[in-house]
Amino acid sequence: MDSKLAIFNGSKIRRAWDEKKEKWYFSVVDVVGVLINQSDFQLARNYWKVLKNRLVKEGSETVTKCNRLKMMAADGKLRLTDSADTETLFRIIQSVPSPNAEPVKLWLAKVGYERVQDISDPERSINRGRSYWQKMGRSEKWIQQRMMGQEIRNKLTDYWATHEISKQEEYALLTNIIHQEWSDLTVKEHKKLKNLKTQNLRDHMSDAELVFTALAELSTRQIAETEEAKGVKENIMPANKGGRIAKNARMELESKTGKSVVTGENFIGNVKSSNKLK
Repeated sequence: MDSKLAIFNGSKIRRAWDEKKEKWYFSVVDVVGVLINQSDFQLARNYWKVLKNRLVKEGSETVTKCNRLKMMAADGKLRLTDSADTETLFRIIQSVPSPNAEPVKLWLAKVGYERVQDISDPERSINRGRSYWQKMGRSEKWIQQRMMGQEIRNKLTDYWATHEISKQEEYALLTNIIHQEWSDLTVKEHKKLKNLKTQNLRDHMSDAELVFTALAELSTRQIAETEEAKGVKENIMPANKGGRIAKNARMELESKTGKSVVTGENFIGNVKSSNKLK
């Protein structure tokens, strides 16, 4: 666990990063203290204790999704405290009658409304994505490649969705197989190379990385369609084959340029790393 402090409305909130789950977990007591304007830790903890008991009696599953993690206490020692990921934390916030919770509630409502609009008008999400990347300083060439790659990705996941693949972990498994096959790195290893945590890996790929990711996923879909693959087991082979096609192309390019396609560069503070082949 990687522990750090977050600042919310001037108050410090303890949090810990879970490498395996790739999630931030926040101290529930710290967040509750902000919501009820209570800087006294003991009083905030008592409030959470009462709220937790009420939620349990109501049959809410929110409490069961909280984890006991070690975080730095006021005395400088690591002590177990109730912690929750972002999704669970939002549910807890909804249970606290506090004016401080309103901005979060409004944000949640806005996100939900935008999602409904995106479903009925996909162009909205495309334009929002383009605007988001432009604000981050991406070039038009990079944005075009990013959007092309996303369209290819969507066609692949659409195929999976209509061929007996529905669970999130199944999507993640197949995606990881494709990625590791073409890049020689798992998605997690690639993110670590780029020093990323919660950020989207594809938003920090180079032009070349985007192109080879797209080639791998395009090849995977076309092979799966040819073989009429259904379910996870049958789609593993197309994932391997599709990734290998992109890997062979990557190795051919690297042999001509002497440079590695996979790079540690990201768009956070213009972090750079050499991509020369060793």
